[in-house]
Amino acid sequence: MAKRLTYMILAGLVLGIVVGWVLNATIANQAQLKAIAGYLSIVTTVFLHMIKMIIAPLVFGTLVVGIAHMGDTAALGRVGLKSVGWFLSASLMSLTLGLILSHILQPGAALNLPLPPATESSGIDRSAFDVAKIITHIFPTSIIDAMATNEILQIVVFAVFFGVAITSIGERAVPLVKAAEGLVAVMLRVTDYVMRFAPYAVFAAVAATLAEEGPGVIGKLAYFMGSVYLGLALLWVFLG
Repeated sequence: MAKRLTYMILAGLVLGIVVGWVLNATIANQAQLKAIAGYLSIVTTVFLHMIKMIIAPLVFGTLVVGIAHMGDTAALGRVGLKSVGWFLSASLMSLTLGLILSHILQPGAALNLPLPPATESSGIDRSAFDVAKIITHIFPTSIIDAMATNEILQIVVFAVFFGVAITSIGERAVPLVKAAEGLVAVMLRVTDYVMRFAPYAVFAAVAATLAEEGPGVIGKLAYFMGSVYLGLALLWVFLG
């Protein structure tokens, strides 16, 4: 199934290039091309929404099941500390590597996107970036709100507490463990369903981009993706 899906994604990529190229070559009206690209982007947006949809329950379920099956709370504490250390180290390294590569390679510069005015708001609340708020933000006030907004770190924290509590209770929590195992099985199947939609999303994204920007964007996007894969390869080497 995985190999077949890979071939379908590649087919979607090639077909998207062909359709986007043909649309750009046959339609001279830029407003009409933009409208077509907007309709195609609906497919891509739906796929991204579905990806976000599966993250929270999948992370919660897998963590709870993993912690519950460990059984030993002392071992869990050691694993937890190592996991947090690994998470922070990997995050810091990936951010640093991303900043260095983006400064050196400048992958988006060739797209010639218009720069906003220096006075324009970025939409980011800078007042939130202080140590106290960062630390308190890690701990959720509501797991429902954390799942609704896909606050992964908050979900992880709650799942750790939940899994430890299940381990400490023992036999009485067995139904919850079975429910979590069932949740993981269901979410893995949902993930499979969502990924079957990937070829259509790839086709729509590529066709929309080429229809609006023209074939010249292929080289620019190839350079961008090459920069991404280079960064991933370097991160794999450093973390390995």
